[in-house]
Amino acid sequence: MNKYELAVVVSAKIEDDARAEVIEKAKELITRFGGNVTDVDEWGKKRLAYEIQKMKEGFYYFIHFESDSTVPAEVEQRIRIMDNVLRFLCVRQEA
Repeated sequence: MNKYELAVVVSAKIEDDARAEVIEKAKELITRFGGNVTDVDEWGKKRLAYEIQKMKEGFYYFIHFESDSTVPAEVEQRIRIMDNVLRFLCVRQEA
């Protein structure tokens, strides 16, 4: 099992419930494909480095999980088409 970190930037224009729902869906995707979510780190609202979809701010979340090497590709494939997700990045953490 490898350790991964999924960084997700969620739109700042949606309500708190909808934002929590987006992160829950991401966690469900990880567990559905056999991963184990260990931690969710919420950084809150931050200014973006550049404007994305006419937005200057977004909410940053970092989801730490353990899984096989096939899970990140499956999760990224589904997160890519989720509404209200501005950017995402999944990286493997060194042991």
